[in-house]
Amino acid sequence: MSIFVSLIKKEALHIIRDRRTMFITLLMPLVLLLLFGFAITTEVNDVRVATVIDRHTDQTRALTEKLRSNSYFTYLGDISAGTVDDMLRRDTADAVVYLRDDCGKIKSHIVVDASNPIVGQAGSAYLQGVISGSTESPVLMQTLYNPQLKSAYNFVPGIMGMIFILICAIMTSVSIVSEKETGTMNLLLVSPVKPATIIFGKLIPYFILSCLILSVMLLIAYTVLGLPLSATLVSVIILSLLYVILSLSIGLLVSTLVHTQLAALIFSAVLFMLPVIMLSGMIFPIDNMPLFFRYVSCVIPARWYIEAMRKLMIQQLEFSYIFQEFAILTGMTVLLLLVAIKKFKSQN
Repeated sequence: MSIFVSLIKKEALHIIRDRRTMFITLLMPLVLLLLFGFAITTEVNDVRVATVIDRHTDQTRALTEKLRSNSYFTYLGDISAGTVDDMLRRDTADAVVYLRDDCGKIKSHIVVDASNPIVGQAGSAYLQGVISGSTESPVLMQTLYNPQLKSAYNFVPGIMGMIFILICAIMTSVSIVSEKETGTMNLLLVSPVKPATIIFGKLIPYFILSCLILSVMLLIAYTVLGLPLSATLVSVIILSLLYVILSLSIGLLVSTLVHTQLAALIFSAVLFMLPVIMLSGMIFPIDNMPLFFRYVSCVIPARWYIEAMRKLMIQQLEFSYIFQEFAILTGMTVLLLLVAIKKFKSQN
């Protein structure tokens, strides 16, 4: 145990003494979080819509046909009122339109899931345009989860998913590869210390650093950016810690595939940073992507983390609603950790 603690102290001192890296590591998450939270907005061109109709008439049929033929919508059909809440909570619909016949006049009520403000804002505008041209009555709008349509609500989970990949995967892989370049890794491996002890001794300081960054980011998210604070905070922390471990596993795996720090940086940036930004749903909605890229996004851990974090932080749903995402991330973590440790041992 004393050897294991010594390895942790050694790696921690290495991180602390490299003041420039430490400064960038702590400052960059805050800058990115504030930048994406306040300065960046985007648009969408596809919204999943369902209708609830109390009585079918020629007007309601004409309106649903407009929704079905409009390329901006994916019409999910007519559903019962009792299934609306579950569809919105499980993210199978972006908006629901209630159509009620009142003495020959159609009255409409639109309910939009604004947990993703990009889709919520576009969906409400599109639907109002379509319905207002087909009915004489005013359109009643209701936005759920994010009524102010703040873009920060959308970007906070995405930035957290990107930051942990950056800190855990890239920094960890570079740290281990630098040990190989200087030859100190070989000295550790020929010592009586087991390879697994060396691995976890190097990973734990980065895990602690990630926990510190997580605390700071959550503090900013719930105070400066105004995300709603609720009992789901415990689930947010548990899910984030799992994602941190997964990211550390990725960094360990990268360190077994390359032999220089530059290669580790390029490898990590190309294979992890770009997919996280482009294919995780952080900026561009996954439902708007071509089918091929939707399948590709399924193997990107950040996609499942960001989806789950939006449900917890914005929609404030219970843990049971993210069980699928949590199970997928757990499976990825176990698989990556086992493969990385096995490959590390076989190489050394």
